[in-house]
Amino acid sequence: MDWEAWQRSWDRQQELYMPDREERFRVMLEVVEAAAGKAPRVLDLACGTGSISRRLFARLPQARSVAVDMDPTLLAIAKGSFDGDSRIDFVSADLTAAGWARQLPPEPFDAVLTATATHWMQPAALAGLYAELLRLVRPGGVVVNADHMPDPGAPRLTRLDEIIQTDHQQRARATGARDWEQWWAEIGAEPGLAAESAASRAIFDQHVKGVEQTVDWHLDRLREAGFAEAAVAWRSITDAMVVAVR
Repeated sequence: MDWEAWQRSWDRQQELYMPDREERFRVMLEVVEAAAGKAPRVLDLACGTGSISRRLFARLPQARSVAVDMDPTLLAIAKGSFDGDSRIDFVSADLTAAGWARQLPPEPFDAVLTATATHWMQPAALAGLYAELLRLVRPGGVVVNADHMPDPGAPRLTRLDEIIQTDHQQRARATGARDWEQWWAEIGAEPGLAAESAASRAIFDQHVKGVEQTVDWHLDRLREAGFAEAAVAWRSITDAMVVAVR
């Protein structure tokens, strides 16, 4: 199996929807390095194929990561592409399930990182997750979440962003980029991932659509969870990155 090819394919599919994806990762890792130095211990939450951890190790080779996800296909790609790398451990867990964090090592993390994942969650579940994360990070540690965080008070700017995104996607598709459904159809045809792909589809079929929340909603929930500070580290018209410090 060419795991690196699937990694590249996943990255390109994600960039179809987020042309500034690498900029988000850059800012995220700058925050981690500033908060925890050159050898942080990181929880890569809803890790997917391990996109954050790959960039973490590229920037900070002494870092360690515990990567958590529930999707069998994305975890298979992540495990395959990190095979033999002792800096990372994988945990299969549903972040909405009670007790999921008991599968983690007992030591607190320097940073919890997640990107483009929490909009899949219902508001109560996400608020509960933020409360859970408070006890998973050390004092002075950070939680960083980059996701879709639209501003309902800026409808004309949101429309401009839709035009920008549509133009970008048309150019990307013209050079061969796959969208979400096309990517999953292609990986579903990969014989070596047939079982994982079927399991992923079963999860999608049962999933209840999440709710995108505003920046202020995220900041309020993080403060209510007990974090000492919470603020915006990066944003575009409809997406943002919030950082909370314990």
